[in-house]
Amino acid sequence: MDRPAVEVFHYKDKEQSSNLLLQLNTLRQEKILTDVLLCSDGTEIACHRNVLVSSSPYFRAMFCHNFMERQQTKISLKGITSAILSSIIDYVYTGLISISMDVVLPLMQAASMLQYGRVFEACSSFLQEQLSPDNCLSMIRLSDIMNCDSLRSKAKEMAMESFCDVSASEDLCELSLPDLMGYLEEDGLCAQEEQVFDAVVSWIHHDPLSRKGLISDLFKKVRLRYVHPTYLFQFIASNPLIQSSTLCTELIESVRRLLFSVSTKLLEDTLMDFRRLWVAPRRHTYHDNMVVVGGRKNNEQTSRDTLIFDEKSQEWQRLAKVPVRLYKASYVSLHSVLYVIGGLNAGTECNKVSRTVYTLSLKTNQWRTAEPLLEPRFAHQSVSYLHYIFVLGGFGHDRQLTDRVERYSSMFNQWESMSAMPEAVLYPAVAATNQRIYVFGGEDAMQSPVRVIQVYHIARNMWFKMENRLVKNVSAPAVVMNEKIFIIGGYTRRVMAYDTKANQFSKCANLKERKMHHSATVLSGKIYMTGGRYINSHDVVEDSDTLECYDPKRDAWTVQGNLPYKLFNHGSLTLTCSSQKWGNS
Repeated sequence: MDRPAVEVFHYKDKEQSSNLLLQLNTLRQEKILTDVLLCSDGTEIACHRNVLVSSSPYFRAMFCHNFMERQQTKISLKGITSAILSSIIDYVYTGLISISMDVVLPLMQAASMLQYGRVFEACSSFLQEQLSPDNCLSMIRLSDIMNCDSLRSKAKEMAMESFCDVSASEDLCELSLPDLMGYLEEDGLCAQEEQVFDAVVSWIHHDPLSRKGLISDLFKKVRLRYVHPTYLFQFIASNPLIQSSTLCTELIESVRRLLFSVSTKLLEDTLMDFRRLWVAPRRHTYHDNMVVVGGRKNNEQTSRDTLIFDEKSQEWQRLAKVPVRLYKASYVSLHSVLYVIGGLNAGTECNKVSRTVYTLSLKTNQWRTAEPLLEPRFAHQSVSYLHYIFVLGGFGHDRQLTDRVERYSSMFNQWESMSAMPEAVLYPAVAATNQRIYVFGGEDAMQSPVRVIQVYHIARNMWFKMENRLVKNVSAPAVVMNEKIFIIGGYTRRVMAYDTKANQFSKCANLKERKMHHSATVLSGKIYMTGGRYINSHDVVEDSDTLECYDPKRDAWTVQGNLPYKLFNHGSLTLTCSSQKWGNS
């Protein structure tokens, strides 16, 4: 059979362009058909005008418009060395160029002048590879001189990410006021607010005569809400620069009134004057991390494990182990530090009731001890608010249910007794918001559910309680989100949202099983529930290893994965850290 005729055959020679360039370069080297000499430092480089015109808008304008160079056979290029010019002409004919620290700056200048954009960006890429915290600010100044946006963007990114290192450099002290302000205003600045303050002080001390008067403007850029109170009131407040500024001392006094005032009206007045500064968001480089600690592991033994959830990889990583096995301890976070409080010391023969307080910071991934409780206790509840931790109820050293309340001040590392709860309860749901601690339900000494909401006014150190038939939870966690308190399960599938201002409950999507002894925390605007125990369809209690998530926008629960093992009576907390790196243990 005859093959059908092909009307058109499109042939593309992939080697034609490169071969043509190679031939042109050979002609140049042999000075065949060259029609112009580029001169620098007494050196003449023979070239083809049409090749130069095709390679650069600079030469196109020179040779194709009514400039005098159009008629000249020798063109002198000032400000470019012969070596750099030769290197660029080699690039024009071969597409190859060598960049090193010795030549990158003059090469970049020449590429800019002669309008070889890809060479210019290649120099920028080379400099970006040399970036370090020690030179990134210098690179920013260089990028401004060179008008190189890509280098400036990369160098500023490093300065933001490595601000802790950069702030200790001499280059930071050389920044202009607008440039320093620009960094301090960035949400993406990777530094703790204490370090931001130290950078401000260092910058002023570099030239105190001309800069001292700028302290109040710069101090406003320190986000005081995220400064540890101890550092703020003991170190920042006593700094001579701060004391020299009336506005700075007034700002610190506003924070003091906000944290310590017993007058709600005074708090509102303080917030009105201070709101814009106080509500500044946490910098974006701070990462919220979900940490799971302690509990009963696989229903075999009390766990010493501390796990952290990596949202990107959706995997669990291990942190340093809790120093001892503690059964029915309480877990709470304050100022991005994890506290493990009290519990039964499972390492002793008689399971001694503990008053020890262990702390873990993600920055160091090391456990330390804080001031111990006034009284040993276990199966108690802990909740943090402002710079305080409150410990409520549980069993005391005599193994009797207690109504006693203790308060820990992170500023002074000190515990003190507070007003006792109106009613001693075990395993209630506890949350703190709007100057109050709310204690929902739980059970009494006879293991009967308590249908009561107990409310503690933090500033006034006073309790009151409200009967409520909707409260019937035991061993359920509570979290605060979107100005509501969510009570999750507790021998039930129910999830209730409590509006503290309206004193009203609303129902949310149910859990898949009746859950108890689980834990929950808020992360990225959602509730994450971990582990616990559940009652299956045959009314048998089983342990769980699930990680479930509640989205308030969709009012729906979804399974997000699993814990490394089944776990209950543990802590699930959100800790904030300015780094995603911590030591392995």
